Amino acid sequence: MLNFDLGDEHRLLEQTVRDWGAREVAPRIRELDRTHTFDRTLLPQMAALGLLGLSVPAEYGGSGTDYIALGLASEELEYVDTSLRVILSVHVGLNCLTLLAWGTEAQKQRYLVPQAQGLQIASYGLTEPSAGSDARGIQTVAIKKGDRYVLTGEKTWISMADVADNFLVFAWSDLEKKKQRDPSGMSAFIVERGFKGFSSGTLTEKWGILAGNTGFFAMDEVEVPQDNLVGREGEGFKIAMFALDQGRYTVAAGATGLVRACRDASVAYATMRKTFGVEIGEHQLVKEMIAQMESDYQTSRLLWLRSGWLKNEGRRNTRETGLAKWFSTVASERAAGDAVQIHGANGYSDEYPVGRFYRNCKGAVIYEGTREIHKIMQADYLLGYRTDRPTRCELPAYKGTH
Repeated sequence: MLNFDLGDEHRLLEQTVRDWGAREVAPRIRELDRTHTFDRTLLPQMAALGLLGLSVPAEYGGSGTDYIALGLASEELEYVDTSLRVILSVHVGLNCLTLLAWGTEAQKQRYLVPQAQGLQIASYGLTEPSAGSDARGIQTVAIKKGDRYVLTGEKTWISMADVADNFLVFAWSDLEKKKQRDPSGMSAFIVERGFKGFSSGTLTEKWGILAGNTGFFAMDEVEVPQDNLVGREGEGFKIAMFALDQGRYTVAAGATGLVRACRDASVAYATMRKTFGVEIGEHQLVKEMIAQMESDYQTSRLLWLRSGWLKNEGRRNTRETGLAKWFSTVASERAAGDAVQIHGANGYSDEYPVGRFYRNCKGAVIYEGTREIHKIMQADYLLGYRTDRPTRCELPAYKGTH
């Protein structure tokens, strides 16, 4: 039986995050965005709310909530600003949930527990200067020497590169397979900021998500203990794709929040601004744009909720999550463009938030699988060229009462 009602715990979380964002971030976000400032003081606040441990079981320091809760928080955070949702995407989605599924018990105790408690911040390192959508194009290598791996390479476009304490890093551990671009030659590692030879920096030329930290890190013969190998040697590519399933879920839910933010800002402006003697909301083409935003919002929300339900059931959801990410991010780009149009000249001004929405929305159409990659994936499913096979490790089903 289908039930579209949220439970009391879900509604409480939704309202708590909404109230916190409106109180602590919304009044300052324009200035943070203008000055390209990542406010680190928000991290302990988010930790205190349990957001940095969402969907991580209590036994590993998390909030013990289900995956729907992670989606709700992502939507509410991006309603305020994309930079807030990005924190959940890389810390919880890409890193913590991947360690939950693939990490050893020792790795969970050493890294997942403090991360879920918000005592340490985590990120993810796959993208490189010469490798984005083509993950097999990475050049980072991991050479086995005794009981350690020596990592050399550079990662870029890394969210919280200058903030995170721990990174889930992907590298070629088999150089012969690297030459053949055979993904079974990749492995995954936990790299700490404090490891000798690790350095990072911030990218300053981006034009969106300006209140977030985005950068790069380099590894110059960084020695990583064998115990920090995640999964088995050669499982790195599978782990990277698994992590993207979780990150894409938060991106989909977050983009849904951005559509709602564009809708609400447009409705408020359309009932305040007058042209030709009437509110601009009376004009049919303005109504058309606002109606499209509502349609896109409701559809996007249903898509990510479906993915969250599948996660709760412990079922593979690569196809459904990819569709949710593709649709909602494209919808957010459309909504932001229309919101600027509805605001007219004021939409081109920093006085109103829609310009920031427009700059922020584009990133999600590109990262964690471009619009084009997701189109190809969905077509391949329909044509029978692509199927999802169970991996050795899967995200554990939610065992609570939601």
